[in-house]
Amino acid sequence: MDRNITIQGINGCFHDAAAREYFAKHHPDDSVSVIPCATFDDLFAQLADDSTLIGIVAIENTIAGALLPNHELLRKSRLKIVGEHKMRISHVLCALPGTPIESITEVNSHPMALMQCEQFLHGHPSMKKAETFDTAGSARMIATERLAGHAAICGEYAARLYGLEILESGIETNRRNFTRFLILADPDRSTSLLPDRKRCDKASIVFTLPHTQGALSKVLTILSFYDMNLSKIQSMPIIGREWEYRFYIDLTFDSYSRYSQAIDAIRPLLSDFRSLGEYQSCKNEI
Repeated sequence: MDRNITIQGINGCFHDAAAREYFAKHHPDDSVSVIPCATFDDLFAQLADDSTLIGIVAIENTIAGALLPNHELLRKSRLKIVGEHKMRISHVLCALPGTPIESITEVNSHPMALMQCEQFLHGHPSMKKAETFDTAGSARMIATERLAGHAAICGEYAARLYGLEILESGIETNRRNFTRFLILADPDRSTSLLPDRKRCDKASIVFTLPHTQGALSKVLTILSFYDMNLSKIQSMPIIGREWEYRFYIDLTFDSYSRYSQAIDAIRPLLSDFRSLGEYQSCKNEI
């Protein structure tokens, strides 16, 4: 089956690499084409306009934390989470083929990637840091403009996609840098992407609570009673409603029927409840 996947960024970016890794693992017979979007707002707009598209969206990172705007974009959409993928973010230094590392005078990359590779760059003081829009874009710029003496910091997939030579690999300071991505689809077209219900062991929900004492504690107590594991809880203030919050919760469980019972038990206590998706958790060894 042909899959058209919307990504934030250009071909070769980490979203692109994550999409290909996910479908190679879970749907190996499918062919994947990516549709680049400049921003996450553009990505969600594309998905709203064309129900045949699938989206992949970064939702949290072990260093930067939760991507809160993406939580809200997902809540406001009608999309469903059909899967997740966790990927280690590893950077390489790459340049035009045949370029010796000693001749590099300028390193181009996104400011976050430059920061994540600061220790490596400190060891190469002759390399001037130059910020660009994104990591893969830096690799493409060097390749298309044939920029001698320039190197890009990007992912290995981007370096190989644009025909650059990898001079150093694993140059990030913190090796425990992982990003979690969500796979999104129109609910009416998500069947072919979802596992059998018996294999679903994770759910993402969002809700608000009455502004009463102990409201959240009661919900968490019920979830604990039904053996639900809270792998994540994220609160966000509700604009225009002082001191009231919206809660995003990820649950993991061993029994789908127990999960259903837990949701039925907490529903009377919640306001604006929505299930964002029930899916199979990522078993990537990280």
